[in-house]
Amino acid sequence: MRTQGGIGRGVARSATVLVAVTLGLWARESAAADPAARPPAGVIDWSGPSFGLQGSAGASFGNYEIGPTTIGARRVSAIGTGDATGSRDLGADATTVVGGAFAGWTWQDGAFVYGLEADLVGANLKRGLRSDAAGFGYQAVDPPFALIREKTDLFGTLRGRLGYAFGNSLIYASAGLAGANGRVLATYPDPAGGPAGTASRDLAYLGFTLGAGVQFAVHPHLSLGIDYRYSDLGESRRFDLGILPGPAGGPVSTRTAFVSNQMMARLIWHPQALALQPDEADDAPRDSRFSLHGQTTFVNQAVSGFRAPYRGPQSLVPDQAQATTTATLFLGLKLWEGTELYYNPEFSQGFGLSRTLGVAGFVNGEAQKAGAPFPKLRSNRYFVRQTFGLGGETEEVPDGPNAIAGTRDVERITVIAGKFALGDFFDGNLYAHDPRVDFMNWGLWASAAWDFPANLPGFTQGVMVEYNRAEFAIRAAYTQVPKEPSSDVLDPRVFERAGANLEFEGRYTLPVLVQPGRLRLGLFSNVGNAADFRQVVALTQGGAFADINDAAAATRAPRRKSGLYVNLEQALTPDLGLFARASANDGRNESLSFTDVDGSVSGGLSLKGSAWGRPQDTVGLGASRNTISRAHQAYFANGGLGLLIGDGRLRYAPERAVEVYYAMNLTKAVTVTVDYQHVENPAYNRDRGPADFFGTRLHTDF
Repeated sequence: MRTQGGIGRGVARSATVLVAVTLGLWARESAAADPAARPPAGVIDWSGPSFGLQGSAGASFGNYEIGPTTIGARRVSAIGTGDATGSRDLGADATTVVGGAFAGWTWQDGAFVYGLEADLVGANLKRGLRSDAAGFGYQAVDPPFALIREKTDLFGTLRGRLGYAFGNSLIYASAGLAGANGRVLATYPDPAGGPAGTASRDLAYLGFTLGAGVQFAVHPHLSLGIDYRYSDLGESRRFDLGILPGPAGGPVSTRTAFVSNQMMARLIWHPQALALQPDEADDAPRDSRFSLHGQTTFVNQAVSGFRAPYRGPQSLVPDQAQATTTATLFLGLKLWEGTELYYNPEFSQGFGLSRTLGVAGFVNGEAQKAGAPFPKLRSNRYFVRQTFGLGGETEEVPDGPNAIAGTRDVERITVIAGKFALGDFFDGNLYAHDPRVDFMNWGLWASAAWDFPANLPGFTQGVMVEYNRAEFAIRAAYTQVPKEPSSDVLDPRVFERAGANLEFEGRYTLPVLVQPGRLRLGLFSNVGNAADFRQVVALTQGGAFADINDAAAATRAPRRKSGLYVNLEQALTPDLGLFARASANDGRNESLSFTDVDGSVSGGLSLKGSAWGRPQDTVGLGASRNTISRAHQAYFANGGLGLLIGDGRLRYAPERAVEVYYAMNLTKAVTVTVDYQHVENPAYNRDRGPADFFGTRLHTDF
């Protein structure tokens, strides 16, 4: 980390100088420019002061290093590193709740925005490290370990911002100085069995920060934003840290360093009113060759305390908070008539609760895309779409994510080849299918027992073919599967191991309701490298393996998992819709991709807010019930670990969940959601829960 910090500090100095020089030049040019100059039409003028609040629970992460350490006149190896993640029960007793205030001033030249901003946030960032006896020069018998912990409760930054404004939105990059405090606490055991020695030291860090963010005006005096920053807080000077007792002991001195990744939601007040731009009309002309769209989704979620008499390696942990963020670009190009090319780069950051573990029907649909303490860039989709029109009636194609404006034949054959998510084309539902805007529970937005082939973020490579008519559609896909359960690597042996999916979609209008509906029937059969539950239970109980997970890893071989799903969406009125799903698989072998469910039923209602004057708002209420086969139950009861769950033992009961959400549409581009979920028997275990989950979601798109 010190090497990275040295490089980073050089980057910081360069970035800070660049920001300062740029701001100075722009300020001088602006002063000399025509005072009547204004931003271009259709763009907000962000100039002037701004003040705000920012914060998150579980969306900030720290990684620290301690050492090399000197004991007396001896230098011992570096003690090690620690990771501060989003829950006090994860990593090394770490919590990461941040919140505070900021103030700044912004200037604008056309669509380009620049400014200065200072902020101060309180935090609860704890990180701890245990070192074995040998790490402190002891014999490797007594004492078992030493414990060193550090806590940071205050961060501050001074940053320059450079950005670009369009419509009611602003994107920006930032760079500047960052500071934080630290308090190091050490506990040293006495080899003779006497009282442990203790020591403490207060530290101050000064380093640099780099970041980026987005901001959306939702009121003349208010805007919402999502702000990410990477901060390298540098390395402390060497300091004394008490005396290590025992014959091998002596005065201890060491040094520490840490970096921080923070993602925060922001509420900004603009004393000088912003002139909001009207939303673009839906019938505005669009380029018929290109398509450019984007989205950002920030989910902050917490779980309260619940009954948990014991804990396994993949158990849900009580009293914690976590957050995930995704940001995606949807790029499309029409190569020639009927042929389109799409590419979707996506940044993702954060973790689901308990590192996305502990609930089979998990509670955050965005969590599978995240999984890193820093923004991670992936090329999630790249595919070619070839459409063969068969003549007859045509329909308009509106411009949208992965759709280029134009017309197409209603009766058509579509072929898609490349990288995509099977959920892009299969198991769709108007009311429960997108965790960025509707239900977040995995048992509600998807057919939970459908083990669709995918890597960890939910994508695969292959071919999809669809035949479409006005009354129905038939689609089929042949795609790669992961090399083993929960692997991010897709298996290249597509003629030996692959996934086949087939779906029929019927469209109709009920004569009584005079409202449209759709019924989908899906079949799937995947061959992948998986273990047989009965086999590994028998091997473990017979003494061939001490750990059932070792038995599973040793006996994985190409095996087939098959199943089906039924998916209904039905409008009851223009504002009220009903959805229902049922899915099942054979339950004999490990799941490869989605989650630990062998049977699932779910359903609910979705209501638009026309009755109370908010037609773009949505209220959703849904419930799900997930089950697993007897062989699967025996696997978990003997200590097996699945894709998401594993308490080390099991007193089985079906996992049941209820979710209710309210999605408030602030502008055409910004939606804020409050979400509540109640889960009975998480991970099918009567000994755990029930658990209550509380979440907020900020979703923006253009």
